[in-house]
Amino acid sequence: MSARTSRERPSRRPFPRPIAAAGLIPAAAAALVLLLGSPLTEPGTSATPRPGPVATAAAPAARPVRVDIPGLQVSAPLVDLTLDNRGKLGVPDPADRNLAGWYRDGVTPGSPGNAIMVAHVDTPTGPAAFAGLDTLRPGARVDVRRTDRTVATFHIYAIEEFEKSDFPSSYVYGPTKDAQLRLLTCGGAYDPAAGGYQSNVVAFARLVSIQPSEPGIPGQNGPHDS
Repeated sequence: MSARTSRERPSRRPFPRPIAAAGLIPAAAAALVLLLGSPLTEPGTSATPRPGPVATAAAPAARPVRVDIPGLQVSAPLVDLTLDNRGKLGVPDPADRNLAGWYRDGVTPGSPGNAIMVAHVDTPTGPAAFAGLDTLRPGARVDVRRTDRTVATFHIYAIEEFEKSDFPSSYVYGPTKDAQLRLLTCGGAYDPAAGGYQSNVVAFARLVSIQPSEPGIPGQNGPHDS
């Protein structure tokens, strides 16, 4: 049976909340000690088509440096994430609450295909960059600032929650013909005895525009802003 569940979830418990010391996000379905727990492999089939807004034309590749989510009042610098020798995705530094990561060996946000971003939902000291991701509604805006001084704007068209033990990799990571974005974080029940969060929240978004960035916006001048 599918692990997809309703967007409605219980209220978050007060911070701080304990987290697993072994690391906080990669992509391995059984890795409950990690933030994400879903396989990041080349899928054999395309993701299931989903409804959404008509996309704008995709842009040439340019490294993303910052992600802004106005609905969450988030503006977080992006770090490059890669796979380790076990095929698991690295994680943003859990000591930095306002930090997100982009899978650099995948699609650049705004280019044709499916770009992947991940961030923590919380840390021992409080909410992190993707706290509240599950509260966004279809149409919520995500702006990705890039090194070519453009901003790729995406609109979220679906938010779903999946149990880590039954994470649908092809559905989430599968290739797309248009420019899309996936934002991933932890969710669901928190069970310290079982390794932490038991689910993942995934926001599905589609490119709607690419515009020149405004002067003076943090993150527009290079990959190492903080």
